[in-house]
This record gives sequence, structure tokens and C-alpha cells, in this order.
Amino acid sequence: MAAPTQADDPLALERQVCFALAVASRTVVSVYRPVLEPLGLTHPQYLVMLALWGREPLSLTALGHQLDLDAGTLSRLVKRLEAAGLVTRGRNPDDERSLAVALTDEGRDLRARALAVPGTVVERLGMDLDELVELRERLAVVIEAAKAVERPA
Repeated sequence: MAAPTQADDPLALERQVCFALAVASRTVVSVYRPVLEPLGLTHPQYLVMLALWGREPLSLTALGHQLDLDAGTLSRLVKRLEAAGLVTRGRNPDDERSLAVALTDEGRDLRARALAVPGTVVERLGMDLDELVELRERLAVVIEAAKAVERPA
């Protein structure tokens, strides 16, 4: 029996959604790296800052849910941002059991410099903004479908 062609082989690497997503993630993040470097941020730190620029203070738990990050990973990111003088961590005044993350004045001021990031990344990708918006929306559907599979029945 002849081996299946790549077009017919369900195990062909190029046909795998997971492979395309993994490569896309790594390569798109690499486009962000030199854009974020002058801001002193890594890509994961940038995501934390985006969440806080949208609304702060946030509990560590709420921040973790918003970014879909586990507590250990998020704690390390927040500690690095705190060491850089961009955020503070403290007890939530509404719930002493909860840790609140807030921006410092320097963290708030960084937002003005970060406003150029999205446009610069779109320009570097050389893609139409509408295509990228559509891609993000389709990926949101894939993410929700994958999360539904993860949830116990």
C-alpha cells in the first residue's frame, strides 16, 4: 500500500492547526519584540500592561482570568513589572484576602508611548487591518471551542 500524499495524509505536519497556530504565535511575537524593547517590556509584560491600562486596579485573580494565565506565571510577571516601577501590588481595600495590582504613575505614563505599538506591528506585518481583525475574531472562536473541550462534562 502506497503512503498517503501530503494532501491526503491527516498526519501531515502542514495540515495541523496546532502547528500553524504555534508557528504563527512565535513569529508574530517576534515582530513585537523589537517594538516593545524600547518600552522595556517583554510581550507577556505588555499583555499585563494592556489589561491594566484598560482597567485598574485589578485583583491578581481577575488579571489571571483576563489574560488566561495561571497564578504562578502571572505572579512572576507582576513582580518583574513591580521591580521596573510600573505596577504596585497590595491588599485590595474591598477584600483583604485579595491581592490588587495597580499602575504607578510611570506605568500610566508608559501608555502614551505604547500607543504606537499596534500601528507599528500592523505596518511591519504588511497586512490589511481588516484581515487582522477578522483573523483575531476567528481565533477567538477557536479559543472558545478549545476551552469548551477542556471543561469537564
